[in-house]
Amino acid sequence: MGYKSLAAAVRDLEKNGHLIRIKEEVDPNLQMAAIHLRVYAAGGPAIFYENVKGSPFPAVSNLFGTLERSRFIFRDTLDAVKQMVQLKGDPSKALKHPLKYAGLPFSALKALPMKSFGSAPITYGQTKISQLPQIKSWPMDGGAFVTLPIVYSEDISKKGVMNSNLGMYRVQLSGNDYELDHEIGLHYQIHRGIGVHQAKANELGKPLPVSIFVGGPPSHTFAAVMPLPEGLSELTFAGALGGRRFRYLRKNGHLLSADADFVICGKVYPNETKIEGPFGDHLGYYSLKHEFPMMRVENVYHRKDAIWPFTVVGRPPQEDTSFGDLIHEITGSIIPSEIPGLHEVNAVDEAGVHPLLFAIGSERYTPYAEVKQPAELLTIANHILGFGQMSLAKYLFISAKEDNPSLRLYQKEDFFRHILERVDWTRDIHFQTKTTIDTLDYSSEELNFGSKVVIAAVGKPIRKLATELPSEIEWPKSVKDVKLASVGLVVVQLNAFTDYETAQKELKEFTEQLNAQLGKLEQITMIVIADDAPFVAANFSNFMWVTFTRSNPSHDIYGVGSFTQFKHWGCKGPLIIDARIKPHHAPALVADPEIEKSVDALAVKGGSLHGII
Repeated sequence: MGYKSLAAAVRDLEKNGHLIRIKEEVDPNLQMAAIHLRVYAAGGPAIFYENVKGSPFPAVSNLFGTLERSRFIFRDTLDAVKQMVQLKGDPSKALKHPLKYAGLPFSALKALPMKSFGSAPITYGQTKISQLPQIKSWPMDGGAFVTLPIVYSEDISKKGVMNSNLGMYRVQLSGNDYELDHEIGLHYQIHRGIGVHQAKANELGKPLPVSIFVGGPPSHTFAAVMPLPEGLSELTFAGALGGRRFRYLRKNGHLLSADADFVICGKVYPNETKIEGPFGDHLGYYSLKHEFPMMRVENVYHRKDAIWPFTVVGRPPQEDTSFGDLIHEITGSIIPSEIPGLHEVNAVDEAGVHPLLFAIGSERYTPYAEVKQPAELLTIANHILGFGQMSLAKYLFISAKEDNPSLRLYQKEDFFRHILERVDWTRDIHFQTKTTIDTLDYSSEELNFGSKVVIAAVGKPIRKLATELPSEIEWPKSVKDVKLASVGLVVVQLNAFTDYETAQKELKEFTEQLNAQLGKLEQITMIVIADDAPFVAANFSNFMWVTFTRSNPSHDIYGVGSFTQFKHWGCKGPLIIDARIKPHHAPALVADPEIEKSVDALAVKGGSLHGII
């Protein structure tokens, strides 16, 4: 269905039982976010907030809260969009299956952006930043944020909608040193298209015009998070997915989305930054205060029936997980076509996406060799770490399809077991140090910089993994607790981390005592050091979240029987990852108990959330 507006989508969802209304006044300071988190966790519907305290505008959240609802929203266009993306990856498919792709020219016509002349819905009225819903999601957040912004910029030396970038970079509306109604914070991470545009503007000494669209047809929001193939515009994707051409106009030197609910216009001036944050982020921690570009606000436009959409991020899974699921459904076939030998790749949501990648590739370089070792897998791994946003990955585990053709990456514990059965720690671990990592990853002591590690495993199993803790192991006296988290995978609890000098001494003693028992450790492949062993071992999701968000490979990987041969590091016994909380780590997200009580009140009989949570 080609929704003309967010309001049309809201009406359609409500009509079909996918949306509830909250009639009570709700507070954008923590309460609305708490409601959203509860409803999402319950697998509930989209939520329309009729009465937002301090704002004349209603709000909506959880629009994309389930994959099923996302499919429903795009039910009339999703199949055609999948076909368009498939053809982008392999144009020969149109020749091989002409009937299947016969309708695509019409879909492509809808994808072309269209300039609006005269009046447009977005020019109905103007407002101020302070009148927008001031949604604060977590107690330590630095102020109110836009959490579903569609940030539009153009190449200043080659202007035009087809030379634009559409991205979702969080926007801080208030707090810190921002002058309310006149300045907002524009946070964007490395490897984002807007950075290229700002760099060009800075070189010319000119301010970069930026337009922030909020709302509009749901396809516009989704297009802003879509990692599109090179040469495929986000605006054309929005039109194709929405079944309606992206309409725009220019006003006062800025491009406006004609169908958006709100457009915030302003400029980013060269070398002008302010402190942004903290912000409770999608890794499950706060991203801390840092200098980021500041935007000087010039105008805030809104349509007549404007609705403020938002989401809440936190420890996965959250609503952005559904974004990821739909992205994978649409693009799952194209990434392997871009990287020879790659069959499947999964940015693991439970670990915050960028910290952990699983991949399956081919190993065909030496089919004649009796002893199998990673070769083509390492070529593929290097390609992955140079491909788009996958280049931000910190841990990459890759296996060979030939070893188990039925293995799938969504079977995460099975995949990890497959790796642990085959990996040879003397050979199969490969580091990159002092390199770029995700901006939101605080496992390193430097923003944007840390390390990466590739772990490649190929061939037949070389060990049987322990299904229970071996009773004969004599754990060092420093061990407070020890649990088996999965087959061959042990979690050990030590004293809290203090500093790296102390940690190296602790781990030296720890590994030396275990090195004397190598024969007893044959069925243990990995040991994770943690602050709370029972929590980490409680389920595989906890293991992935703690282990890969709280460790920096170059600093936190150790091994029993470790050695360095020339520049290669390896170990003869289990690999050890120190995933304790470090002093430089960002705090984990914790809800406010009083706010939680206010949400409980909405769930009692007669409340808007009764029967939902």
